[in-house]
Amino acid sequence: MESDIRFMNELVRKESQFVDRLLDEVGRVVVGQKGMLERILIGLLTGGHILLEGVPGLAKTLTVTSMANAISAKFQRLQFTPDLLPADIIGTMVYNQHTGEFTPRRGPIFANIVLADEVNRAPAKVQSALLEAMQEKQVTIGDATYKLDAPFLVLATQNPIEQEGTYPLPEAQVDRFMLKVLVDYPTIDEERAIMDRMAGGEPPGVSEVVTPDELLKASGIVNQVYVDDKIKQYIINVVFATRTPAEFGLEPLVPLIQWGASPRASLYLVMAARAHAFLKHRGYVIPEDVKAVAMDVLRHRVMPTYEAEAEGLTSESLVRQVFDEVEVP
Repeated sequence: MESDIRFMNELVRKESQFVDRLLDEVGRVVVGQKGMLERILIGLLTGGHILLEGVPGLAKTLTVTSMANAISAKFQRLQFTPDLLPADIIGTMVYNQHTGEFTPRRGPIFANIVLADEVNRAPAKVQSALLEAMQEKQVTIGDATYKLDAPFLVLATQNPIEQEGTYPLPEAQVDRFMLKVLVDYPTIDEERAIMDRMAGGEPPGVSEVVTPDELLKASGIVNQVYVDDKIKQYIINVVFATRTPAEFGLEPLVPLIQWGASPRASLYLVMAARAHAFLKHRGYVIPEDVKAVAMDVLRHRVMPTYEAEAEGLTSESLVRQVFDEVEVP
Protein backbone atom coordinates (compact mmCIF):
# COMPACT_ATOMS: atom_id res chain seq x y z
CA MET A 1 0.00 0.00 0.00
CA GLU A 2 2.77 2.46 0.92
CA SER A 3 4.58 1.82 -2.35
CA ASP A 4 1.33 2.47 -4.27
CA ILE A 5 0.81 5.77 -2.46
CA ARG A 6 4.46 6.73 -3.07
CA PHE A 7 4.07 5.92 -6.77
CA MET A 8 0.86 7.98 -7.01
CA ASN A 9 2.55 10.85 -5.19
CA GLU A 10 5.42 10.90 -7.69
CA LEU A 11 2.99 10.63 -10.62
CA VAL A 12 0.90 13.55 -9.37
CA ARG A 13 4.00 15.64 -8.65
CA LYS A 14 5.11 15.12 -12.25
CA GLU A 15 1.73 15.52 -13.97
CA SER A 16 0.57 18.52 -11.92
CA GLN A 17 3.48 20.77 -12.89
CA PHE A 18 1.25 22.65 -15.34
CA VAL A 19 -0.98 23.88 -12.47
CA ASP A 20 1.43 26.58 -11.26
CA ARG A 21 2.20 27.66 -14.84
CA LEU A 22 -1.51 27.94 -15.58
CA LEU A 23 -2.33 29.92 -12.42
CA ASP A 24 0.67 32.23 -12.99
CA GLU A 25 -0.29 32.85 -16.62
CA VAL A 26 -3.90 33.73 -15.79
CA GLY A 27 -2.60 35.77 -12.85
CA ARG A 28 -0.85 38.06 -15.37
CA VAL A 29 -4.33 39.32 -16.32
CA VAL A 30 -6.49 38.62 -13.28
CA VAL A 31 -5.40 40.27 -10.03
CA GLY A 32 -6.13 38.19 -6.93
CA GLN A 33 -9.12 35.81 -7.10
CA LYS A 34 -6.82 32.82 -6.59
CA GLY A 35 -9.63 30.95 -4.85
CA MET A 36 -11.93 31.37 -7.86
CA LEU A 37 -9.14 30.28 -10.23
CA GLU A 38 -8.46 27.13 -8.21
CA ARG A 39 -12.19 26.30 -8.06
CA ILE A 40 -12.51 26.64 -11.85
CA LEU A 41 -9.54 24.32 -12.23
CA ILE A 42 -11.14 21.83 -9.81
CA GLY A 43 -14.27 21.94 -11.98
CA LEU A 44 -12.25 21.28 -15.14
CA LEU A 45 -10.37 18.38 -13.55
CA THR A 46 -13.50 16.69 -12.16
CA GLY A 47 -16.17 17.60 -14.72
CA GLY A 48 -18.18 19.36 -12.00
CA HIS A 49 -20.04 22.57 -12.81
CA ILE A 50 -19.74 25.79 -10.82
CA LEU A 51 -22.14 28.51 -9.69
CA LEU A 52 -20.37 31.85 -9.18
CA GLU A 53 -22.13 34.43 -7.04
CA GLY A 54 -20.89 37.99 -6.68
CA VAL A 55 -21.71 41.59 -7.45
CA PRO A 56 -20.87 42.94 -10.93
CA GLY A 57 -17.32 44.04 -11.70
CA LEU A 58 -15.39 41.34 -9.80
CA ALA A 59 -13.68 39.97 -12.94
CA LYS A 60 -15.78 36.80 -13.15
CA THR A 61 -16.06 36.96 -16.96
CA LEU A 62 -12.42 38.05 -17.36
CA THR A 63 -11.23 35.16 -15.18
CA VAL A 64 -13.21 32.53 -17.10
CA THR A 65 -12.17 33.94 -20.49
CA SER A 66 -8.49 34.06 -19.46
CA MET A 67 -8.63 30.48 -18.17
CA ALA A 68 -10.19 29.29 -21.44
CA ASN A 69 -7.46 31.04 -23.47
CA ALA A 70 -4.70 29.58 -21.27
CA ILE A 71 -5.89 26.02 -21.96
CA SER A 72 -6.71 26.67 -25.63
CA ALA A 73 -10.32 25.62 -25.02
CA LYS A 74 -13.39 26.59 -27.01
CA PHE A 75 -15.23 29.22 -24.99
CA GLN A 76 -18.78 30.53 -25.26
CA ARG A 77 -20.48 33.23 -23.21
CA LEU A 78 -24.26 33.25 -22.90
CA GLN A 79 -25.99 36.36 -21.58
CA PHE A 80 -29.22 35.08 -20.07
CA THR A 81 -32.26 37.29 -20.61
CA PRO A 82 -36.02 36.82 -20.01
CA ASP A 83 -36.72 36.37 -23.75
CA LEU A 84 -34.11 33.60 -24.25
CA LEU A 85 -35.35 30.28 -25.68
CA PRO A 86 -33.94 26.75 -25.18
CA ALA A 87 -33.02 26.68 -28.89
CA ASP A 88 -30.77 29.71 -28.29
CA ILE A 89 -28.64 27.47 -26.07
CA ILE A 90 -28.75 23.95 -27.47
CA GLY A 91 -29.48 24.72 -31.14
CA THR A 92 -32.34 23.88 -33.48
CA MET A 93 -33.31 22.38 -36.84
CA VAL A 94 -32.92 24.79 -39.75
CA TYR A 95 -34.59 24.41 -43.16
CA ASN A 96 -32.11 24.21 -46.05
CA GLN A 97 -33.71 25.66 -49.20
CA HIS A 98 -31.16 24.02 -51.50
CA THR A 99 -31.75 20.46 -50.32
CA GLY A 100 -35.31 20.85 -49.08
CA GLU A 101 -34.31 19.21 -45.78
CA PHE A 102 -34.00 20.26 -42.17
CA THR A 103 -30.43 20.23 -40.85
CA PRO A 104 -29.26 20.68 -37.25
CA ARG A 105 -27.60 23.92 -36.23
CA ARG A 106 -25.65 23.47 -33.02
CA GLY A 107 -26.00 26.06 -30.29
CA PRO A 108 -23.34 27.72 -28.13
CA ILE A 109 -23.54 24.90 -25.56
CA PHE A 110 -21.14 23.00 -27.86
CA ALA A 111 -17.98 24.37 -26.25
CA ASN A 112 -15.44 23.29 -23.63
CA ILE A 113 -16.18 26.14 -21.24
CA VAL A 114 -19.61 27.80 -21.20
CA LEU A 115 -20.19 30.95 -19.16
CA ALA A 116 -23.90 31.35 -18.39
CA ASP A 117 -24.03 34.98 -17.28
CA GLU A 118 -26.86 35.87 -14.87
CA VAL A 119 -28.45 32.43 -15.15
CA ASN A 120 -31.36 33.51 -12.94
CA ARG A 121 -32.53 36.04 -15.54
CA ALA A 122 -33.86 33.37 -17.93
CA PRO A 123 -37.17 31.50 -17.47
CA ALA A 124 -37.38 27.95 -16.11
CA LYS A 125 -37.49 26.15 -19.48
CA VAL A 126 -34.19 27.76 -20.53
CA GLN A 127 -32.55 26.96 -17.18
CA SER A 128 -33.78 23.36 -17.52
CA ALA A 129 -32.27 23.04 -21.02
CA LEU A 130 -28.90 24.18 -19.68
CA LEU A 131 -29.05 21.95 -16.61
CA GLU A 132 -30.05 18.92 -18.65
CA ALA A 133 -27.01 19.41 -20.90
CA MET A 134 -24.87 19.78 -17.77
CA GLN A 135 -26.19 16.54 -16.28
CA GLU A 136 -26.28 14.34 -19.39
CA LYS A 137 -23.33 15.95 -21.24
CA GLN A 138 -25.32 15.49 -24.42
CA VAL A 139 -27.96 17.46 -26.34
CA THR A 140 -30.91 16.32 -28.45
CA ILE A 141 -31.72 18.39 -31.54
CA GLY A 142 -34.63 17.03 -33.55
CA ASP A 143 -34.33 13.23 -33.52
CA ALA A 144 -30.56 13.09 -33.09
CA THR A 145 -28.50 13.15 -29.90
CA TYR A 146 -25.07 14.81 -29.87
CA LYS A 147 -22.35 14.29 -27.27
CA LEU A 148 -20.75 17.44 -25.88
CA ASP A 149 -16.98 17.80 -26.21
CA ALA A 150 -14.72 17.00 -23.26
CA PRO A 151 -13.64 18.73 -21.15
CA PHE A 152 -17.04 20.37 -20.62
CA LEU A 153 -17.60 22.90 -17.85
CA VAL A 154 -20.50 25.26 -17.20
CA LEU A 155 -19.86 28.31 -15.04
CA ALA A 156 -23.10 30.08 -14.19
CA THR A 157 -23.12 33.50 -12.53
CA GLN A 158 -25.71 35.06 -10.25
CA ASN A 159 -25.98 38.63 -9.00
CA PRO A 160 -27.04 38.44 -5.32
CA ILE A 161 -28.07 42.09 -4.94
CA GLU A 162 -30.64 42.48 -7.72
CA GLN A 163 -33.64 40.15 -7.67
CA GLU A 164 -36.20 42.11 -9.73
CA GLY A 165 -37.21 40.28 -12.90
CA THR A 166 -35.26 37.14 -12.00
CA TYR A 167 -36.20 33.48 -11.88
CA PRO A 168 -34.30 31.95 -8.92
CA LEU A 169 -32.97 28.45 -9.56
CA PRO A 170 -34.96 25.78 -7.66
CA GLU A 171 -33.02 24.01 -4.91
CA ALA A 172 -33.06 20.72 -6.83
CA GLN A 173 -31.39 22.41 -9.79
CA VAL A 174 -28.86 24.30 -7.68
CA ASP A 175 -27.86 20.89 -6.28
CA ARG A 176 -26.56 19.93 -9.73
CA PHE A 177 -23.72 22.42 -9.38
CA MET A 178 -20.69 20.82 -7.79
CA LEU A 179 -19.49 24.08 -6.23
CA LYS A 180 -21.10 27.38 -5.31
CA VAL A 181 -18.32 29.94 -5.09
CA LEU A 182 -18.87 33.35 -3.50
CA VAL A 183 -16.69 35.93 -5.26
CA ASP A 184 -15.64 38.71 -2.89
CA TYR A 185 -14.22 42.20 -3.31
CA PRO A 186 -10.45 42.54 -3.83
CA THR A 187 -8.21 43.80 -1.04
CA ILE A 188 -7.04 47.41 -1.08
CA ASP A 189 -3.62 46.37 -2.49
CA GLU A 190 -5.24 44.18 -5.16
CA GLU A 191 -7.56 47.00 -6.21
CA ARG A 192 -4.58 49.33 -6.60
CA ALA A 193 -2.90 46.66 -8.77
CA ILE A 194 -6.09 46.38 -10.84
CA MET A 195 -6.11 50.15 -11.34
CA ASP A 196 -2.46 50.23 -12.41
CA ARG A 197 -2.84 47.25 -14.75
CA MET A 198 -6.20 47.95 -16.38
CA ALA A 199 -6.32 51.74 -16.48
CA GLY A 200 -2.98 52.08 -18.23
CA GLY A 201 -4.05 50.97 -21.69
CA GLU A 202 -4.28 47.51 -23.24
CA PRO A 203 -4.28 44.76 -20.56
CA PRO A 204 -1.79 41.91 -21.03
CA GLY A 205 -2.88 38.86 -23.02
CA VAL A 206 -2.84 35.20 -22.00
CA SER A 207 -0.74 32.55 -23.75
CA GLU A 208 -1.64 28.87 -24.02
CA VAL A 209 0.19 26.87 -21.35
CA VAL A 210 -1.78 23.61 -21.38
CA THR A 211 -3.95 21.82 -23.95
CA PRO A 212 -7.41 20.28 -23.41
CA ASP A 213 -5.87 16.83 -24.01
CA GLU A 214 -3.34 17.39 -21.20
CA LEU A 215 -6.20 18.47 -18.97
CA LEU A 216 -8.15 15.30 -19.79
CA LYS A 217 -5.08 13.21 -18.98
CA ALA A 218 -4.77 15.03 -15.65
CA SER A 219 -8.47 14.33 -14.95
CA GLY A 220 -7.78 10.61 -15.23
CA ILE A 221 -4.95 10.92 -12.70
CA VAL A 222 -7.14 12.96 -10.32
CA ASN A 223 -9.59 10.04 -10.21
CA GLN A 224 -6.76 7.82 -8.94
CA VAL A 225 -5.59 10.10 -6.10
CA TYR A 226 -5.58 7.98 -2.94
CA VAL A 227 -8.35 8.53 -0.39
CA ASP A 228 -7.96 6.63 2.88
CA ASP A 229 -10.99 4.88 4.41
CA LYS A 230 -10.77 7.20 7.43
CA ILE A 231 -11.07 10.24 5.13
CA LYS A 232 -14.07 8.66 3.38
CA GLN A 233 -15.74 8.03 6.74
CA TYR A 234 -14.96 11.63 7.77
CA ILE A 235 -16.77 12.89 4.66
CA ILE A 236 -19.76 10.61 5.34
CA ASN A 237 -19.90 11.78 8.97
CA VAL A 238 -19.86 15.45 7.93
CA VAL A 239 -22.68 14.96 5.40
CA PHE A 240 -24.81 12.90 7.79
CA ALA A 241 -24.24 15.46 10.56
CA THR A 242 -26.08 17.99 8.37
CA ARG A 243 -29.04 15.58 8.11
CA THR A 244 -29.19 14.11 11.63
CA PRO A 245 -27.22 16.54 13.84
CA ALA A 246 -28.39 14.94 17.10
CA GLU A 247 -26.59 11.67 16.27
CA PHE A 248 -23.28 13.56 16.17
CA GLY A 249 -23.74 15.55 19.37
CA LEU A 250 -25.11 18.61 17.56
CA GLU A 251 -28.55 18.83 19.23
CA PRO A 252 -28.63 22.68 19.02
CA LEU A 253 -28.60 22.41 15.19
CA VAL A 254 -31.74 20.21 15.02
CA PRO A 255 -34.22 23.14 14.86
CA LEU A 256 -31.84 25.20 12.67
CA ILE A 257 -31.33 22.89 9.65
CA GLN A 258 -34.37 22.39 7.42
CA TRP A 259 -32.66 20.15 4.85
CA GLY A 260 -29.26 18.51 5.03
CA ALA A 261 -26.85 17.80 2.18
CA SER A 262 -27.85 15.33 -0.54
CA PRO A 263 -25.79 12.25 -1.53
CA ARG A 264 -24.25 14.39 -4.27
CA ALA A 265 -22.43 16.21 -1.47
CA SER A 266 -20.52 13.06 -0.46
CA LEU A 267 -19.53 12.33 -4.06
CA TYR A 268 -18.53 15.92 -4.81
CA LEU A 269 -16.55 16.24 -1.56
CA VAL A 270 -14.42 13.23 -2.53
CA MET A 271 -13.97 14.45 -6.11
CA ALA A 272 -13.15 18.04 -5.13
CA ALA A 273 -10.80 16.93 -2.34
CA ARG A 274 -8.90 14.74 -4.81
CA ALA A 275 -8.60 17.64 -7.25
CA HIS A 276 -7.47 19.98 -4.44
CA ALA A 277 -4.76 17.49 -3.45
CA PHE A 278 -3.68 17.39 -7.14
CA LEU A 279 -3.43 21.20 -7.19
CA LYS A 280 -1.15 20.95 -4.16
CA HIS A 281 0.97 18.32 -5.98
CA ARG A 282 -0.03 15.49 -3.64
CA GLY A 283 -1.13 11.98 -4.59
CA TYR A 284 -3.22 11.46 -1.47
CA VAL A 285 -6.04 13.35 0.28
CA ILE A 286 -5.67 14.80 3.78
CA PRO A 287 -8.44 16.31 5.98
CA GLU A 288 -7.29 19.83 5.02
CA ASP A 289 -8.23 19.09 1.39
CA VAL A 290 -11.76 18.22 2.48
CA LYS A 291 -12.02 21.35 4.63
CA ALA A 292 -10.65 23.55 1.82
CA VAL A 293 -13.48 22.62 -0.57
CA ALA A 294 -16.23 21.83 1.94
CA MET A 295 -17.86 25.25 2.11
CA ASP A 296 -18.14 25.53 -1.68
CA VAL A 297 -19.65 22.02 -1.88
CA LEU A 298 -22.06 22.39 1.05
CA ARG A 299 -23.19 26.03 1.23
CA HIS A 300 -25.98 25.48 -1.34
CA ARG A 301 -26.96 22.06 0.00
CA VAL A 302 -27.63 22.86 3.67
CA MET A 303 -30.88 24.79 4.05
CA PRO A 304 -31.40 26.81 7.27
CA THR A 305 -34.85 27.01 8.85
CA TYR A 306 -36.79 30.25 9.37
CA GLU A 307 -35.71 30.06 13.00
CA ALA A 308 -32.04 29.99 11.97
CA GLU A 309 -32.53 32.93 9.61
CA ALA A 310 -34.29 34.85 12.38
CA GLU A 311 -31.19 34.33 14.52
CA GLY A 312 -29.00 35.62 11.68
CA LEU A 313 -27.54 32.19 10.91
CA THR A 314 -26.63 31.26 7.34
CA SER A 315 -25.88 27.90 5.74
CA GLU A 316 -22.16 28.79 6.01
CA SER A 317 -22.34 29.29 9.77
CA LEU A 318 -24.21 25.98 10.17
CA VAL A 319 -21.62 24.14 8.07
CA ARG A 320 -18.83 25.66 10.19
CA GLN A 321 -20.49 24.35 13.35
CA VAL A 322 -20.67 20.89 11.82
CA PHE A 323 -16.96 20.92 10.99
CA ASP A 324 -16.10 22.23 14.45
CA GLU A 325 -17.78 19.25 16.08
CA VAL A 326 -17.21 16.28 13.73
CA GLU A 327 -14.05 14.45 14.73
CA VAL A 328 -11.14 14.80 12.28
CA PRO A 329 -9.21 11.58 11.51
